[in-house]
Amino acid sequence: METYGRILLIAMPVFLLLVLLEKWYGWKTGRVWVRSMDMISSLTSGVTNVTKDVLGLSIGILSYQWMVSHFAIIHIQQSILLYIIAFLALDFSGYWIHRIQHTTNIFWNAHIIHHSSEEFNLACALRQSISVFIHLFTFFLIPAAILGVPSEVIAIVAPLHLFIQFWYHTVLIKKMGFLEKIIVTPSHHRVHHAINPEYIDKNYSQVFIIWDKLFGTFQEELVEVPAVYGITRPAATWNPIKINFQHLFLLIRDAWRTKNIGDKFRIWFMPTGWRPADVDANYPVNKIDNVFDYKKFDPTSSYGLRTWSFIQLLFLMFFVGHLFGNIATIGSPGMFQYGLFIFIYIYAMTELMDKNPIAYVWEGLKCLSGLYFLSVTGNWFGADKYIPFANYLVQGYLIISFIASIYFTTLKKRELATL
Repeated sequence: METYGRILLIAMPVFLLLVLLEKWYGWKTGRVWVRSMDMISSLTSGVTNVTKDVLGLSIGILSYQWMVSHFAIIHIQQSILLYIIAFLALDFSGYWIHRIQHTTNIFWNAHIIHHSSEEFNLACALRQSISVFIHLFTFFLIPAAILGVPSEVIAIVAPLHLFIQFWYHTVLIKKMGFLEKIIVTPSHHRVHHAINPEYIDKNYSQVFIIWDKLFGTFQEELVEVPAVYGITRPAATWNPIKINFQHLFLLIRDAWRTKNIGDKFRIWFMPTGWRPADVDANYPVNKIDNVFDYKKFDPTSSYGLRTWSFIQLLFLMFFVGHLFGNIATIGSPGMFQYGLFIFIYIYAMTELMDKNPIAYVWEGLKCLSGLYFLSVTGNWFGADKYIPFANYLVQGYLIISFIASIYFTTLKKRELATL
């Protein structure tokens, strides 16, 4: 937990810098593929995911260490080969987990956030799930367990395997020659993120494209079919917490509404997007039929709101950095209180980005929770060791943030009143 947090302290600024460089390049060349609000939404989604992971808010039904102790036939000694095997095992496992998430209703909810952006850029790579609390698919690592790969090696290689998937979320890099036959490239992954009928549910591989070619799910990017990105039932919100559970809530409602008893149970394990016939007829949902004829989610936002949202993002990075860098010192229950504050922060922030007329209510909750934790800790979880007057700075920020939220929501109401 603490080690992963410290790794993220290095990785997060690097990812943020690359995202901003890509946005700058798009602006410089006059090609906009990184919209400000979409980018900020993606970054806040990444924060929710890593906060959940660092706090350890999930469990595994089947322990990898248990599999090693019961299934290992040999034990490979510490060597480069050991790490290569671990990497390949994680990539094989990742392919099948990824494929199951795309093709089964209940498991799609764990992955929908990653595809929810209607752009394809480095920022969307950071859209990762918080809706997985129980890991079910550890058994896909059985090949590594049989070879006796220690859990410590898997723990080291897993973050590397995840981070290496960041770079190919871009439209800047075209086809890469012979590498297209070996690794997952931006071209391959553009196909994967597209909702065109020709591309949907293809190219599940994470690092080595061989798995798609081996198991029949490979699709080359076609010049005559430009990729259109997003999900076929658009999220229509910048709020990553809402997006994480939209599909699950739809499944729950559909299971409740259908009159067919069998459908109440099988809906969870049917192909992604399947709905009971009676529910589909009586409760239609917005779905994209023509990928070249729909309007992207892009509510008009003032320059002031976009600027304020970016300022909020910077403050969020400060809070997250402080938590990750001091998680052992903060300890329990402080680190969970801090995590709760961060989740409330993101919910309030993105509701304001959505121009929700009651966003100030969530901001008020953030302000009250922050002031409460400030009074409980007396020094904002030990921040005064690094920043003099940290208490006053946090308190001032919370109050200003609440006032700003009231201002922007009042502005929205005035806009509506003039229509």
